[in-house]
Amino acid sequence: MSEGMFKTVSRLRSGYATDEVDEFFDLARRAYEGKEAKPLTGHDVRATAFDIVRGGYATGAVDSALDRLEAAFIARARQEFVAAHGQQAWMERLADGARSLYGRLTRSDGEKFVRPHRGAAGYAPADVDALCHRLVGYFDRGEPLSAHDVRSATFRRRSGGAGYAEGPVDAFCDRAVEVLLGVE
Repeated sequence: MSEGMFKTVSRLRSGYATDEVDEFFDLARRAYEGKEAKPLTGHDVRATAFDIVRGGYATGAVDSALDRLEAAFIARARQEFVAAHGQQAWMERLADGARSLYGRLTRSDGEKFVRPHRGAAGYAPADVDALCHRLVGYFDRGEPLSAHDVRSATFRRRSGGAGYAEGPVDAFCDRAVEVLLGVE
């Protein structure tokens, strides 16, 4: 067990580099308390990555804490935006974010995203399309879907022309998470 912020895994297993995690969470705390010159956003939290090392922090615990931290930064941004511009302006901002997703959602299955370069890894289109159907259900029919559902979605691997390129799918999922967190 570590004396740090999270439980560590055994020296035979891999986890996140403890010094990197501790440094990031210290920065996040200072930013949340307004003690940092550069503010931190939910997107900054979501984009954070740590090296994998033997005996590091258990990844599941750190990932869960990052999810909560991201939600806290987005909730604060919402509170500040609503205080400055009003609830209606916030809802319009979220609607704009949802509309930015909708272009892909209306494309035919198997054609929602570009294909990876030849030999490059990608995601199974059927898996990604299924998540897109869930997003349509959420936006059009109010079916339940949470940011956690999108964050934890997994897609089988496909390479080359048999898959969707990972980068655009990941960026799309990030935007969907941001919209969903703005509502939650």
